[in-house]
Amino acid sequence: MRIDETHRGWLWITAIPLALAIAAYVPYSLRGHVSGGSWMGLIYGSVGFALMVLAGLLSLRKKFPIWRIGRAATWMRGHLWLGALSFPLILLHGGFHLGGTLTRVLMWMFVAVFVSGIFGAVLQHYLPRIQTERLPMETIYEQIDRVREQLSQEGWKIVEQAGAALDGDVSLASQQQRAVAASAGANWDVTVASGLAADEKVGAELKQFYRGQVSGYLDKAGAHGSALAEGDRSRAMFRQMRILLPPGLHSAIDDLENVCDEKRQLDQQSRMHRLLHGWLLVHVPLSYAVLLLGAIHAVVALRY
Repeated sequence: MRIDETHRGWLWITAIPLALAIAAYVPYSLRGHVSGGSWMGLIYGSVGFALMVLAGLLSLRKKFPIWRIGRAATWMRGHLWLGALSFPLILLHGGFHLGGTLTRVLMWMFVAVFVSGIFGAVLQHYLPRIQTERLPMETIYEQIDRVREQLSQEGWKIVEQAGAALDGDVSLASQQQRAVAASAGANWDVTVASGLAADEKVGAELKQFYRGQVSGYLDKAGAHGSALAEGDRSRAMFRQMRILLPPGLHSAIDDLENVCDEKRQLDQQSRMHRLLHGWLLVHVPLSYAVLLLGAIHAVVALRY
């Protein structure tokens, strides 16, 4: 969810009540000790808790998308801004004092909810744009594992075709490799390998590189320990392979490097997705816990 001009109305809906609340708090605090049990403190606490409950209703709205109660985007904006407004109101409710043990636990949990919510809003604002700019080959998240398997198969096919060309098996050689061999003046008794000016040692070098570096990287999600997971080191390794292999096989190296580049983008997309959604593992459970403890706090405070 990007914070754009559509949030302008919500900004005013939040800023005006907050300014009024602060304006009322100043003379109230100057008259004496601020207490959450005073009539002013109860107003702040009641309104703040009501906003917390309203923001928490977003989870129910998301679990029941068939409910035609407002648009999902409106609920998201309301959750963000009303939830943000509840935090300073709760601070005004207690006069910036933490109180007893239950209140201290509740407030520190509320701080964690507030901070994680702001963190999530920042992520949702910036990460999608970064993802679009840096990951031109972005794919559907649920399809990442399947696409990675396809890349692994494609990488092996590239090496297999190059190996076939080096062994003189024209039937498995790629069209480009046949064309290079033909341009070298190959006739019926000249193999593709000789037309490419290659030999068995070159083929063994290519296969060793694939099995030692590329195969493990393509087969595993992430593979942070691989040199191919780092763009600069990966480009250096493929430059070295172009030096070792004859020019006629450079197209195969280019294709293999493109496969590794796409795999790297898939890994980056997975990391961004986990970051974009992982903060909810902290924010959501703590939010429910704060609502529950807030209700207990209200009952205890009013009763005793």
